Amino acid sequence: MPLLKIGDTVALVGCSNGLSTGMQETIAALKEVLEGWGLEVLSSPYIYAQKDVFAASGKDRAAALMNFYQNESVKAIFDISGGDIANQVLPFLDFERIKKANKPYFGYSDLTTVIDSIYAKTGISSYLYQVRFLIGDDAKVQQEAFYKSLFEEQEDLFQFDYHFIKGEKLEGIIIGGNIRCLLKLAGTPYFPDFKDKVLFLEGMSGKPAQMATFLNQYKQMGVLDEVKGILLGSFLEMEEKALSPTIEELLLELIGDRDIPIAKTMQIGHGKDSKCLRIGERISL
Repeated sequence: MPLLKIGDTVALVGCSNGLSTGMQETIAALKEVLEGWGLEVLSSPYIYAQKDVFAASGKDRAAALMNFYQNESVKAIFDISGGDIANQVLPFLDFERIKKANKPYFGYSDLTTVIDSIYAKTGISSYLYQVRFLIGDDAKVQQEAFYKSLFEEQEDLFQFDYHFIKGEKLEGIIIGGNIRCLLKLAGTPYFPDFKDKVLFLEGMSGKPAQMATFLNQYKQMGVLDEVKGILLGSFLEMEEKALSPTIEELLLELIGDRDIPIAKTMQIGHGKDSKCLRIGERISL
C-alpha cells in the first residue's frame, strides 16, 4: 500500500531550529510541489524563527507536532527544520498517541533525536530524509524518486549505492542518524537499545578531531561493541575537503580486530542528492 495518494493531507512541522523568514519563498515552492501532486498541505504555526533560532518553546513545538498526530486526516508529517534544539520537544511528546497513530515522520540531521526517540519508545520506524531536497539542487531527480516511492510503491528513494569496508553482508534493524545529534540522547530515556542492531552514522560539519571525539564516545558507551553492523553515510566537510584521517580510518581503529561488517554510502546524509533511510526497519546489504 503506498504511503500517499492524491487527495491526502500532509503536514509541515519544525521541531528544531526555526527557519529564517528569508526561507518563505523556498517553503512556498515546496508546498507548490506537494500540492501539484494533489496533496493538501497543513503547516505548524512554528516554522520560522522569532527569537534567535527559536520559533516557539519546546512545549509549543511539540504540541504542534502532536496536533498532526491526532489529526486523522494527516497521513504523513514532514519536518523541514534542522539545527540544534529538537531535543527540547522530547519531554512533551505523547509516545502512546504517536504509537497509536503510526504515521510516517520524515526528518534528518537534528531530527535524529526525534526519530530515534520514536523508535526507542514505540518501535515505530521513521524516515531519515529532508523533504526540502525536493526543491534543492537535485530537485528533478528527487521529485521523481519521491513520487515513485511514496505514491507508486517503488524503491527509487530508498535504493542507494554502497561498498563494504569490512565484511560482505550487513543485515538487521537499522537505527541512528547524525553522528553528533544522536549523542544528545545518551543517558536519557530516549536512547535506543543498540544490541544486535545496525548503526547508521552520517555528518555534515566537523573535522577529524570532532569525529574521533564522537566515535570514541560511542565506543566508551558500549555501542560499537553491541551493534552487529555499521553503515556510514556521507560526512560532507570531511569528504569535500579530503581531510585525513578519514571517517573510515577513525572507525576501523576503534573496531580493531572485532569481526563486524561495515559498509559506506555517499548517498545518505546532508547532500542534496541524498536518498531516504527507513530508521527502525530491517536492512539487508
